[in-house]
Amino acid sequence: MFSGLRILFVADLNVYSKGLGRARALRDLGVRTTELSHTASGGADAGFVSISMLDRILWKLGIQQDATGINRRLTEAANDVVPHIIWIEKGNMIRASTLSALRGIVADAAIVSYSEDDMFLAHNRTRTYRKSLPYYDCVFTTKAPNVDPAELPALGARRVIAVDKAFDPHLHYPVAVSDSDVARYGADVGFVGSYEEARARSLAHLAANGITVRVWGNGWEALRDRPPGLNIEGRAVVNAGDDLAYTKTLCATRINLGFLRKLNRDTQTDRSVEIPACGAFMLAERSDDHLRLFADGKEAAFFGSDGELLEKTRYYLAHEQERAAIARAGRQRCLDAGYSETERMRLMIGHCRA
Repeated sequence: MFSGLRILFVADLNVYSKGLGRARALRDLGVRTTELSHTASGGADAGFVSISMLDRILWKLGIQQDATGINRRLTEAANDVVPHIIWIEKGNMIRASTLSALRGIVADAAIVSYSEDDMFLAHNRTRTYRKSLPYYDCVFTTKAPNVDPAELPALGARRVIAVDKAFDPHLHYPVAVSDSDVARYGADVGFVGSYEEARARSLAHLAANGITVRVWGNGWEALRDRPPGLNIEGRAVVNAGDDLAYTKTLCATRINLGFLRKLNRDTQTDRSVEIPACGAFMLAERSDDHLRLFADGKEAAFFGSDGELLEKTRYYLAHEQERAAIARAGRQRCLDAGYSETERMRLMIGHCRA
């Protein structure tokens, strides 16, 4: 279907990044890809590259430095490759002048933007990104509200398409966990994700009611006072190369919690699909998207309050076979419904060529 298709793919291509998974998906589809990383290498332990004080100050001003010379490299590569599609992920440092120059180099190429963050919210975008929006032929977003005429179209986006999150079939699948894996990564109840106050309150509620919870992620040092039973690892757990620490964590945990990030208006997250794809049990916040993606009580379980979270946590800890059956069904839904990065990229590339 994509034989001969050439895509110039620009993203964070660190070993832990979601962008690398989408690049792999394109290769799996037979696309001829030329891949450029707009992000410096590093950060495998934390899941992101450390940010300098200067970068933090500039970000407050709506500026992200082009630390890798991606604007220059992008135009050079376009001259060499002559791509059919130029794919740019969250191009906060990609200048409008660069996109204009690309149009002169490959007039017929589709210039595409993709982001998993809510780019209508000012804290996620730079002034450069906003100026560049009108130059994209298509903008893909995992935040459905961005499609509204009052959101990204009002900032200049010409065509906005919402897509769901996806799992990487190379990384997110059931893995056998050893006793040492369970000791290192496992828990009765676990959560993988960054600190947010609402999440901390819900986890503290579980711990205060006798549920032991293990938490992995960044920023949890902000939670200084916590009840016994809320075990904060104080570090991220990521898949980096052959080390499937994140996948092992999900598979070694009996109940994996899924919280929506209020700051980003989440209705689904990466973990919404990755947990079930790993054949692991997910208990997540209820949302319209979650209910559309998975049948409640059959392919995943959902909660709408701390009281319901506690009730369902106790129930599923006590019903091992039912929990395992739901986890298996969630995995099957991911496969049958095409929730993989491969199928998601197939869909988006189809839109690009329409």
